[in-house]
Amino acid sequence: MGEFVTVTTDAHGVATIRLDRAPVNALNPQIWAELREAGQVCTDDNDIKAVVIWGGPKVFAAGADIKAMRAMDFQEFFAAGGGLQESFKTLARIPKVTIAAVNGYALGGGCELSLTADFRYAADNAKFGQPEIKLGLIPGAGGSQRLTRLIGVSKAKEWVYGGEMYDAQTCEQLGLVDRVYPADEVYDRAVEAARAYAKGPYALRMAKKAIDEGIEMDIDAALRLETTLFTACFATEDQKLGMDAFIAKGAAEFTQR
Repeated sequence: MGEFVTVTTDAHGVATIRLDRAPVNALNPQIWAELREAGQVCTDDNDIKAVVIWGGPKVFAAGADIKAMRAMDFQEFFAAGGGLQESFKTLARIPKVTIAAVNGYALGGGCELSLTADFRYAADNAKFGQPEIKLGLIPGAGGSQRLTRLIGVSKAKEWVYGGEMYDAQTCEQLGLVDRVYPADEVYDRAVEAARAYAKGPYALRMAKKAIDEGIEMDIDAALRLETTLFTACFATEDQKLGMDAFIAKGAAEFTQR
């Protein structure tokens, strides 16, 4: 699809968004644009049922391209800086289950990229962190917000204020990482899990919308959203298949319609 980001889809409807910019998948403006395009493709393509985001077997993404960023003045970065935020917003809003498969480093923008996914599966050698403070910066692609919602205010402050790296096992204890696997298994495990979600009902999209958007609302508004989306499920073929299978004491084969 792009020079550094590709989208491939297997026979089960699982797409892999693959970063490939040697040596460490540093995130430059071109990758920002290509990630946004990849997110839009995964959103729009009805044959894609679930998504894995992967940086390859050695490193997920070690952060922003600091050399490219250092060369920008205030006006240039003000004009371009929102591009990364918009790219990650597009990925976070893919209306299908997404899993980040993390090998090696996921630092700064790389950590923030992993936070756009519903789940993070990490290699046992993975390292996560938000080291921007050591550059005289703060996280600028969702790290101060998505991280806080995931691990809580106090721990997020510890991460952002200190700029340290944390291993996969520590991140699993914090709830940032959902599964830890040997490095040579993590991508395959993520794809395996994504295939299971790909077989699920269209209601998975409703569930993701209810949770992701509801957490931004007050409780009354969130409950109204839940009611709307719950009711919308009755317009799908999957709802009828699921209930018919339950009554017949069987298992539904969903069509995602």
